[in-house]
Amino acid sequence: MQIKTIDPRALKENPDRMRQTKSSPQADALMLATIKAVGIVQPPVVAPEADGGNGYIIDAGHRRVRLAIEAGLEEIEILVADASNDNGAMRSMVENSVREALNPVDQWRGIERLVALGWTEDAIAVALALPLRQIRKLRLLANVLPAMLEQMALGDIPSEQQLRIIAAAGEGEQKEVWKANKPRKGDTAAWWTIANALTKKRMFAKDASFGDDLREAYGIEWAEDLFAPADQDSRYTTNVEGFLGAQHEWMTNNLPKRGAIVEVNSWGQPELPKKASQVYGKPSKSDQAGLYLDRDGKVQTVHYRMPEATKPKGGSANGADGVVDSDNGSTPKARPDVTQKGQDMIGDFRTDALHDALSRAPIEDDMLMAILVLAFAGQNVRVDSGAEGGLYGGVRFGRHAARLVTEDGRLSFDMDTVRVAARAALIDVLSCRRGMSNSGVVSRLAGEAIGADGYLPNMGSEEFLTSLSRQALESVAKDAGLEPGARVRETRSALVTHFGGDANLVHPSARFAPEPPEVFAFLKHLDHDTGQQDEVETEEAVPNDEHVEVDASDLVGSDEEPGTLDDHEAAYGIAAE
Repeated sequence: MQIKTIDPRALKENPDRMRQTKSSPQADALMLATIKAVGIVQPPVVAPEADGGNGYIIDAGHRRVRLAIEAGLEEIEILVADASNDNGAMRSMVENSVREALNPVDQWRGIERLVALGWTEDAIAVALALPLRQIRKLRLLANVLPAMLEQMALGDIPSEQQLRIIAAAGEGEQKEVWKANKPRKGDTAAWWTIANALTKKRMFAKDASFGDDLREAYGIEWAEDLFAPADQDSRYTTNVEGFLGAQHEWMTNNLPKRGAIVEVNSWGQPELPKKASQVYGKPSKSDQAGLYLDRDGKVQTVHYRMPEATKPKGGSANGADGVVDSDNGSTPKARPDVTQKGQDMIGDFRTDALHDALSRAPIEDDMLMAILVLAFAGQNVRVDSGAEGGLYGGVRFGRHAARLVTEDGRLSFDMDTVRVAARAALIDVLSCRRGMSNSGVVSRLAGEAIGADGYLPNMGSEEFLTSLSRQALESVAKDAGLEPGARVRETRSALVTHFGGDANLVHPSARFAPEPPEVFAFLKHLDHDTGQQDEVETEEAVPNDEHVEVDASDLVGSDEEPGTLDDHEAAYGIAAE
């Protein structure tokens, strides 16, 4: 290399330069002032022009050259490097990366240029000292909408999982979702919402009961998830119809004795024959088995028992008055305002909105602490302090606690780390879905406190409105300023059209604020549970001045690596306040 003096206007820009994202006006103003005061401290790196030219191409320092011209400098020093066979692409990328980290979009552009020049992914990873997985992750950006790339170039990067989902979607789908979720200037993008809207159902090979014969017959091709753990079968297909068809044919060919294929409801639960009762223990020889496909397309078995046929004792089977009875002779109950299916949908809507609010909504530290305490009272949480104790409900806190413990086993953290870990833990615990994962009233109290109502989706869809009774539909229409139709179908159609535009429907029954009787019943239940705690003698408490040793292995006993705060934020889409 040699140093020369040259007019900066004579230098030519490199079309293959790595850093293409524009710098901020503030950064340019600061560098311009420095150049005017002391000149260029570090000479730009240039290379002789290829193909017989006699000029110089800038490898690194485009911004310094541009601002030197703006400062009115007639001459600057340059560092002339030997010409390379890749037009200085790798040298430019390394120099830029060392001087100031490239944003992921510029990194991707540089990698794509190197690949086009004949570099392999392995060679690029070695040269840049980056994991091969990171190189492959960045190359996913080739399938991302340019408008999204502009947002990512500002440092607003989705998590790896979200990026994979976005990159797997078509350009038309990305345009449509981005148009609906494009952030305002200066705001961050709601990547979780964007990825959720673009999610395509994947059916995994590990859940398939069928073999290669049925796979080929139904045209199923396995794709490999390059980012899945190496010790797992990560093959999948998006041919959902073919996968389910192959599974169904396998069930037909492998029915057990006294077995049948049972249907499932819209939430993936098996629909047993009328009057059948499910067997939860060990089935007897007289019990029947039903095969069905769960929501993941996996073959499941449910055992059920049919009642023995009995003769009616005197009189008509319809009762003394001859009126057909639904169950016990009473008048059939009127349809509720919201059917059970609608309640299940509301549970999903609330859970997603609550998790979205916990990820994105501003929450003061005192409120965050209060919700953490509240979460322990959820009906899906049980903590035993005995030797065989544990936490039930499928929730694992080890990976959250690990963020607060140093490598030498000491509790050490900053408030940003605590906030992120607390939000992530609450997302794991709080749920409004029906079943064992339901937290109960506590999840609704938490959602009301942090404004999760504002994250509820538009419920003016045909599917949800179908779950409303006539009276409830007419009430919604009245609130929307619409005249109810003569038929329920007409009213529902008018509502779908109305809420298909800018209007947004959040049904009153879906809002988070619980009714006072629900809260009082919850408090009464707490009083019952804490009655035994009041009997604990105060002498058993740990004195304030007594040091309690904490075994770090209890906190970091998860089989997952602790990772970094950035990893944790990316996994949940949480930004520290």
